[in-house]
Amino acid sequence: MRYAVLGTGIAGRTLAARLASLGHEVVIGTRDPEATAGRAEYAEWQALEPQVRLAGFAEAARDGDTLVNATGGQVSIAALTAADADHLDGKILIDVANPLDFSRGFPPILDPVDTDSLGELIQRTFPGLRVVKTLNTMNCRIMVDPGRVAGEHHVFLSGDDADAKKAVRALLHSFGWRERSILDLGGIETARGAEMLLPVWLRLMGALGHTDFNFHIQGA
Repeated sequence: MRYAVLGTGIAGRTLAARLASLGHEVVIGTRDPEATAGRAEYAEWQALEPQVRLAGFAEAARDGDTLVNATGGQVSIAALTAADADHLDGKILIDVANPLDFSRGFPPILDPVDTDSLGELIQRTFPGLRVVKTLNTMNCRIMVDPGRVAGEHHVFLSGDDADAKKAVRALLHSFGWRERSILDLGGIETARGAEMLLPVWLRLMGALGHTDFNFHIQGA
């Protein structure tokens, strides 16, 4: 499978490396490939993951059969616009981003929130995409290695396309998520609930002093 991971931050790099380790062909997309390649943090990672190709958003989206949105939530629409709608239609987009707005400092607020979500906004803006919201409620290391957290814990799915969710579920299995740990919340509008867990997650991080934790729904 060919994956295009949009976003070169820690989440994008972690997901790209895991996908490549599973034998997938992976391209990681960024707004300015030359500037990204020149950043020391990215260059160090790229040296460890030479099989992952760096490209602009449009080229990455063109070459990926399945897309992963790991951009910052406040710039996700701009990144997907740069990717070009012609390269998006009919493809699954796995949206792991959160609409965190740091303009007022820390902790961030969510925008959109309550009556909308980033997942829904992406689906409305790019109706040709088959958006599946998942993995946004945990640290990126747990996304690709659920065994970092002992015991039972859950990952959520939201989306309108049943076949897209089936494909994403299979990918989650390949990451190590067990079937009973995957909770399908329903349509893409249910992404509101998953995204609104982030204020709780941030406060748990502050209270615990680490990010190796996740949500477990008792009775699920």
